[in-house]
Amino acid sequence: MGADLSHYTGRPSGLVGQQIAGYKIERMIGRGGMAVVYCAKDLRLDRTVAIKLIAPERARDDTFRRRFTHESRVAASIEHPHIVPIFEAGETDGVLYIAMRYVPGLDLRGLLDREGPLPVPTALRIAAQVASALDAAHDHDLVHRDVKPGNILVAAGTDRDHPEHIYLTDFGLTKKSLSLSGFTTAGEFVGTLDYMAPEQISGRPVDGRCDLYSLACVVYETLAGGPPFVREEDAALLWAHQYDAPPPLTERRPDVAPAADEVLAKALAKVPEDRYGSCLEFVAALRAGAGASGTAPRGVLVGRRHTTSAPSSALRRTAPDPPA
Repeated sequence: MGADLSHYTGRPSGLVGQQIAGYKIERMIGRGGMAVVYCAKDLRLDRTVAIKLIAPERARDDTFRRRFTHESRVAASIEHPHIVPIFEAGETDGVLYIAMRYVPGLDLRGLLDREGPLPVPTALRIAAQVASALDAAHDHDLVHRDVKPGNILVAAGTDRDHPEHIYLTDFGLTKKSLSLSGFTTAGEFVGTLDYMAPEQISGRPVDGRCDLYSLACVVYETLAGGPPFVREEDAALLWAHQYDAPPPLTERRPDVAPAADEVLAKALAKVPEDRYGSCLEFVAALRAGAGASGTAPRGVLVGRRHTTSAPSSALRRTAPDPPA
């Protein structure tokens, strides 16, 4: 018997144990500004999935619904080993949902909170896999616009040479490039402030280079233990992204080769045209500049706790999610 969604408010309580569009809700595993994500059982194929339910006020917007349908289909068409597969996207009783692969493991936010700065080889492996996923999306004219540790899932790898397998998630609500800026029609920010590119903040058109900037912020954090810009006030943080030079990585991580500072400075350039041409080009330059000899204070082990293709439960400074 299906769930009664006629009075669904977007709150996570009350849906556990109920069925939605052929999925039995088991537990909540994440939530963000515009969605709640549950672990669920696909009753038709007897498999565990992650199902994201979109906030009802978004579903009532006809423009949002059309974009949601289109972007979900495009995202689902991208077959890439480092992008969380989308199984289905649709609407039931006025509620929009996305069903996707459930990925066991930590997200990068949880890993960094637990381990602190990562060894250089680990950080480079993670960066390369995320970069590959982003470049694949950009080849389909999709811009993620919210690359952050909470959207990077770290699953157990296959062997000692591949100790972790990375998935980039939240591609079900990405944006077509070129015509869209960093703002919604209501003037709300799209993205997470710690990782937001200057052109998103100023409302200029965005393309894949804004994801490259965000990836560079994430990579910086994996090596330094914090994002490049840390400010007490959001306004000061927005200013820093637009006008302040990022502090050299080697000031926080002296065991990293100095050449890495130049690489990160280019990836974090204020003007998109001054950055690298692709995310993989950036990672290749970082690998050449930083080397693989750096160590971290503690070793890194991929955990077995469960996360999902959901917004991280440890979101901080997270702006409203974009319409699809």
